[in-house]
Amino acid sequence: MFEAVSRDNPLPLYKQVKSHIFEMLYGGTVPANGKVPSERELVDALGVSRITVRQALKELVSEGHLTAQPGKGFYATGGGAPQGYELELLRSFTETAIAHNQRPGSRILEVARIRADEEIARALRLTHDRTVTSLRRLRLLDGEPVAIGHDWVPLDLAPNLAELDWSVDNRSLYAELRDRYGLVPHGGRTVLSASNADPDDAALLKLEGATAVLNVFQVAFDALGRPINVTRSLHHPQKYPLELEQMKPGIYSPPGSAERP
Repeated sequence: MFEAVSRDNPLPLYKQVKSHIFEMLYGGTVPANGKVPSERELVDALGVSRITVRQALKELVSEGHLTAQPGKGFYATGGGAPQGYELELLRSFTETAIAHNQRPGSRILEVARIRADEEIARALRLTHDRTVTSLRRLRLLDGEPVAIGHDWVPLDLAPNLAELDWSVDNRSLYAELRDRYGLVPHGGRTVLSASNADPDDAALLKLEGATAVLNVFQVAFDALGRPINVTRSLHHPQKYPLELEQMKPGIYSPPGSAERP
């Protein structure tokens, strides 16, 4: 049915399960009002515990994607994909688009080796060699521009990024960092702000007039606490709104538990 979840993925297991079910709901596998696989089937297929599956199903019910029918199972509501896109540091734009059953794409605006300015050098903790790979892209969903993303990666951590063909469809920076250099984001920090788009950015995003855009500044750290990537992105306010999920304490498994949901 689908591949088991990966314990090397920094996303919690229940988030990965949720993403699998989401793709079934909006990828044509489960029709509107159709029944999703049972808890036992999901446990066996994905290789996780029942509590992990239940957490994923619970969230999908609370978000309106599933309804629970006692004694029968879980059924798709057919309500369509959510309007907001999850603000997640550990998941790439490409993965988020696919989870929403949309076609990701990009147009290269800049790829070069440059000397980092003070702000980027400080965020990446660069002191002597401040050379970074600068990657700036117009991000697309189903062919429509929705965001402008600018990434900076220290050259000594990923020396050949600028030589890759970034015009290839769905080339993910996080996937390249992971597969080529063993760099996996395990945490980070995010700063949100808003501003009016300048004329060039407004033209790229097809905005009319003096329109405010959401600015997202993120720093990703690996398991050793090293900053491996800085991202600054501008988001189209209607085509790519962001949502931030919040949980009450006690949802997650306590430290030292056998499995992280």
